[in-house]
Amino acid sequence: MAGVAARLIADWGTTHLRAWALDADGAVVGRLTLARGVRGLAPGEAEAVFRQEIQPALRAAGLPALLCGMVGSNLGWTPVAYLACPVGAREIAANLCEVAPGVRIAPGLRTSGVLTGAPDVMRGEETQILGWMADDPARTRGRHFLCLPGTHAKWVQVEEGRIISFVTAMTGELYALLMRHSVLRGDPADAEDDAAFCAGLEAAGDGGALAARLFSARARVVAGGAPARETSAYVSGLLIGAEVAAAPALLGETPHTVHLLGEPALCDRYAAALARNGAACQIHDGEAAVIAGLGSISILSQKGDAP
Repeated sequence: MAGVAARLIADWGTTHLRAWALDADGAVVGRLTLARGVRGLAPGEAEAVFRQEIQPALRAAGLPALLCGMVGSNLGWTPVAYLACPVGAREIAANLCEVAPGVRIAPGLRTSGVLTGAPDVMRGEETQILGWMADDPARTRGRHFLCLPGTHAKWVQVEEGRIISFVTAMTGELYALLMRHSVLRGDPADAEDDAAFCAGLEAAGDGGALAARLFSARARVVAGGAPARETSAYVSGLLIGAEVAAAPALLGETPHTVHLLGEPALCDRYAAALARNGAACQIHDGEAAVIAGLGSISILSQKGDAP
């Protein structure tokens, strides 16, 4: 029945949790956002949080549930295996891990590292990518390049409806560390200064010598007269600019169009960096993508369509 919760889905990451109740048609009938990422949980606490906080808040006790993200790591409920790329929706649906009756966690993905040779991994972003593809059948044909900005940004190559490879950039986490624990520390609330952000984009250059470029954020204040309040926006621009400038090396080629998938304000920052580097982009809603991705995986697994 439309409007009545039929299943629960959740993207449970390192720092935050987003969960939704869906009706039988896949429409959202309840939402929950908590600053209860798995990094702040004690060992074995994830199941209790799920039972005592998430299910009651969405009136979803006893309903089938599908979770993704770091809840499937050794920091979360239980470690769930990584699937080797290339991977599509059916492989993910066929490898869900049941951690309690009716509660399953999606596997993560792994691929060969592009820069160091070490493997690269993701948990959670794969559901957004699958949701992005499910939203338009044309996206399952040909080759596409995506960027998912965030704490650990992902640059992804998709081909013929499958995730072929990806590279992780720790840009968001590096920014947070610099703002809290370095001589560049500042208030992230000041990061909305567009002029300082654009100055940081310019300072990023080709993305090389990042450690040396970062010190310019300090020098421009103590020796150049720039207001200290500009530092957070400048550093944000420099880090994002350096990441985007390095994208061709990360992806193995220069993409004509990059699809940005995530929080709108952060995607706008990446769009500015891409424009500076001569790349076109399209911005897509990250929440809608993860809902569509988890929903499609859930349906595939329930129908038994997965191989």
